[in-house]
Amino acid sequence: MNLTRDEAWKHLCSWTESEALLRHALGVEISMRAAAHHYGEGDKDEEAWGLAGLLHDADYEKWPSEHPQRIVDWLRSREEASLAHAISAHHTSWGVPYETQMDRALLACDELTGFIGACSLVRPEGIATLTPKSVLKKLKDKRFAAGVDRKEVHAGCELLGVELREHIQFLIDSLRPHAEELGLIRKV
Repeated sequence: MNLTRDEAWKHLCSWTESEALLRHALGVEISMRAAAHHYGEGDKDEEAWGLAGLLHDADYEKWPSEHPQRIVDWLRSREEASLAHAISAHHTSWGVPYETQMDRALLACDELTGFIGACSLVRPEGIATLTPKSVLKKLKDKRFAAGVDRKEVHAGCELLGVELREHIQFLIDSLRPHAEELGLIRKV
């Protein structure tokens, strides 16, 4: 792997101005770094998985109709084929095959990380007291965080081979130590 975390962050920031989207990128990076240890080969996978999470939506703000092709092309030009492939597969409707655990984990972590963030923001204690039961209840309410594709949440868990409730708990546990940085503490 040639790409460094610092280069990836600078590139993300050159294409993304929205604080909310930058926080989402950081949240998915954190989730993916933890997932590398839980679903992958630990330290061996952590950097690549984290960078896939950090960069997965890098082109979304500037070029939403081309997403994710711009970031995929940029990664390919840097000879980061595995990152490019994982990012090109992070939505099932794109029809890209899921070849690696990183591909499957990115799908399983992306939408659900964002959804957990939304759930945290409507609770007095933020993510501190969030439980899978609360997240599952909110998932059933199609009006809550309506932009989150529930089919993608379920498809990600299915492809990763993990039960939804278990994966929700894993993500909550991964994100909770970073609550302040990610804005997952509700300001009253």
